[in-house]
Amino acid sequence: MADDRPFSDHPGHELAEALRRGDVTATEILESALRRIDEVDGSVRAYLRVTADQGRAQAAAVDRRLRAGDDLPGVAGIPIALKDLFCTKGITTTAGSKILEPYVPPYDCTPWARLSAAGAVLTGKTNCDEFAMGSSNENSAYGPVHNPWRLSAVPGGSSGGSAAAVACGEAVWALGSDTGGSVRQPAALCGVVGLKPTYGRISRYGLIAFASSLDHVGTFARSVRDTATLLSAIAGHDPMDATSLPDPSRDYRVGLEAGVDGLRVGVVEDWLSMEGTEPGVRDAFQAGLAALERLGATIVPVKLPHADYALSAYYLIAPAEASSNLARYDGVRYGLREAGSGSVTEMNTRTRGAGFGDEVKRRIILGTYALSAGYYDAYYGQAQKVRTLVIRDFEQAFMEADVIAAPTSPTTAFEIGERVDDPLAMYLSDVFTIPADLAGIPAISIPCGLDAKGLPVGFQLMGKLLDEPTVLRTAHALEAELAFADRPALVSSGS
Repeated sequence: MADDRPFSDHPGHELAEALRRGDVTATEILESALRRIDEVDGSVRAYLRVTADQGRAQAAAVDRRLRAGDDLPGVAGIPIALKDLFCTKGITTTAGSKILEPYVPPYDCTPWARLSAAGAVLTGKTNCDEFAMGSSNENSAYGPVHNPWRLSAVPGGSSGGSAAAVACGEAVWALGSDTGGSVRQPAALCGVVGLKPTYGRISRYGLIAFASSLDHVGTFARSVRDTATLLSAIAGHDPMDATSLPDPSRDYRVGLEAGVDGLRVGVVEDWLSMEGTEPGVRDAFQAGLAALERLGATIVPVKLPHADYALSAYYLIAPAEASSNLARYDGVRYGLREAGSGSVTEMNTRTRGAGFGDEVKRRIILGTYALSAGYYDAYYGQAQKVRTLVIRDFEQAFMEADVIAAPTSPTTAFEIGERVDDPLAMYLSDVFTIPADLAGIPAISIPCGLDAKGLPVGFQLMGKLLDEPTVLRTAHALEAELAFADRPALVSSGS
């Protein structure tokens, strides 16, 4: 490689090129990631389990195929981590919950099955908020993840472990899930690239469900080009997922260099003055808009009049769906079982009481209430009507703009423990990300600078349904113009 950085701290596309030139082996890249895990994960705690032996076997297989002259996909030989919400055959998968602590899936989720078949190398399963319910990674039953930029701060959630692992070189890429912002928000707080594609673009088969109509599989990387490579490998129709789009996969790297000259970038001006948005976030976002203008884009005002209600609608729809999805964890079929006096009802109650954390219980109660007789129309039904209005708002806005830009998070990383006793303040962390989940549209967060505290700020771009190419090329052009190259001090210190 051209510099003395550890292999695992290079973008994946650079590593893929070096592999094909013979400058490095897949085994060397993996060992670099494993050394980084040994050096820093005692402080970061991004991983729940490291799959070193499996990864070494996969890396060795890639090296054999390269020596034989095989033409391998762009993901081959690249170390990747999976949020512990993705089922992996023979590897414990907990969803960050005690209720699934004994669970070892008998099958692989589709995204990992496709990556594994293409030669990707698994480093392990990453920590997350329990059942993806959280914005700080403090709701995990196995303790919080620490932000590598400042260890006393949160990495964001719920996919905080995946974001932190990529940020500090413990993996080159990672997968997460995004239900209300759980890929983009931690990507922003950890200074990496996080993509949530169109709903159904990536199969959810084998993703442990939180809210089925909102759950999206998403990606983490340190460049937009890597993001496009990873999306190309895992997108495409899957007959095992009834919500999977019928479209075949494509190479999303094609067109990345097309630039943004003449592109219309919409901005919701009300969001920039929203209470709680930090000045450092606002300044970095404005700098990003100025960079897009320098590249030839036009900034246009757009309105999303019902987005103000998106947060409230989300916190009725998501808990309602969670209430239904989590009913399967009853101590009978799999996972934790707490002994009772012989009554199935008591066993079920004791199991769920011991197995679920406070936030999961809170959302199950909220969701069950919203679905109960006499309240369904007033709460869940109304929330779905608001969702429809949000979708129509985006449709109207995209008649005036090609993409819509917004801050990813109203704040940079906050301190661990700062919001645990204030659920509303925690929920507001996702105020800029939830609308895209309700609408099912593609959205990406890229780092656009640091605030006065030296913490990264995320710049979010949202696109029309199915229009990942425009989102990716806009993000790629902005990424190149901003040239964000800062890395967590933890990476350079190695401690």
